[in-house]
Amino acid sequence: QVQLAESGGDWVQPGSSLRLTCVASGFSVGNYGMKWARQAPGKELEWIADLSAIGDMTMYADSVKGRFTISKDNAKNMVYLQMNNLRPEDTGVYYCYRNVFRGKGTLVTVSS
Repeated sequence: QVQLAESGGDWVQPGSSLRLTCVASGFSVGNYGMKWARQAPGKELEWIADLSAIGDMTMYADSVKGRFTISKDNAKNMVYLQMNNLRPEDTGVYYCYRNVFRGKGTLVTVSS
């Protein structure tokens, strides 16, 4: 069955970088488009990054464009989200998605 497990969340200061990892099982990430989304406290889910199945196209929310990068390693069956120049408004639970499937999320807190 499809399973996704996010990790890498942490408490960091503004301006810092983090890399989130999503370990996929039950399918091959090379065959599917993958996404990252986040949910800040008290706010709706926000789609932030999208990677095409063959990895040739990416899309980003305006809020993260130029700071975040989505990528995947087909051999390891993992998806990554590199986050640079983090801001307090980036705080939230981050989820990796394949279609309607997602993991339990990983918490990112950006605060001084």
